[in-house]
Formats: sequence, C-alpha cells, structure tokens
Amino acid sequence: MAPPPVEVQRKLTVLGYPGVGKSSLTTCFVENRFVENYDPTIENTFHKTVRFKHAHFVTDIVDTAGMDEYSHFSQAASVGVHGYVLVYSICSRTSFEKLKLINEKLVNLLGSEPPRVLVGSMSDLEGNRQVSLEEGQQAARQWGCPFTECSAKQNENISTNICDGSLLV
Repeated sequence: MAPPPVEVQRKLTVLGYPGVGKSSLTTCFVENRFVENYDPTIENTFHKTVRFKHAHFVTDIVDTAGMDEYSHFSQAASVGVHGYVLVYSICSRTSFEKLKLINEKLVNLLGSEPPRVLVGSMSDLEGNRQVSLEEGQQAARQWGCPFTECSAKQNENISTNICDGSLLV
C-alpha cells in the first residue's frame, strides 16, 4: 500500500491593478464559479488543497485589493508568501503598465526575485484587447516567470495559473 501523500503548507498572493479580475480568478479557482458582479476587494484569504506531484498543498490564497505604484503591501500579502500571481487585464494597457511597477516594487521589497506567475486575464474579451500576447510573453521572459492568459468567465486556464508548480514547490 502506498504511503499517504505529504501535506505541504503554501501561501500565495494575487496582485494587480484594480478591476483586472483578481477576485474572479481566485473565486473561479477555489469555488469553481464565476461571480458576475464587480465588488472591489479589500483583502480576502481563500483556502484550497491542491494535489501536485504526489503531495497535497494546503494553500492559502490572499486576494488583495487593487494596487498601483503608491500602494503598500499588507503584512498578509507579503509575509510568509511562497509565490505571487501577478494579474493584468488584456483589455487594459494601464493595468499592464501598472503591474510592471507593482512587480518592481515587490522585487525591491523582498530584495530578490520572488517565485511568480504572470497572468493576462479576461482572454474571452479578445475584441477589446490592448495588450498583445507577445507583450505578456516578453514581460514574463524578462521577469523569469511562467506566463498564461485566462478567462475566469469561461473557466479557461484558471488552474494552470495558480497550480503552477513553480509557485507550489
């Protein structure tokens, strides 16, 4: 009989400009549902156990309030964090540019390159695209992190973002 899977605690933080779909992405991942109404988040922590490579990752996911270059990282969003999900909307050039500043601020705060995943959200709104797929890929290459686009509304590539092994291991 195989030994029981190892349980590992992990804490992830979701960061991005206001209105980019951080809460939708998180809710879709944790509760497998899309919330149609936009209600600005102050800060919520969700819990989910994720199975990855013979281990169970008991994961706290901190869904933060929208940020800009002047925002401060809360203690819950920065202390004891194992990885970051950096989110921008493909429909908002501003959210992409602000996320670059948020990433820079994060690196300066931590003093190193943290494990992170870059996510272009709202991929179902292709007709409103302001940030090309190539721009997202280029930013991810510069930051040395995985990249994907997703749609919480259509539940596309959601688990790919948060379950990325680089954030869990």
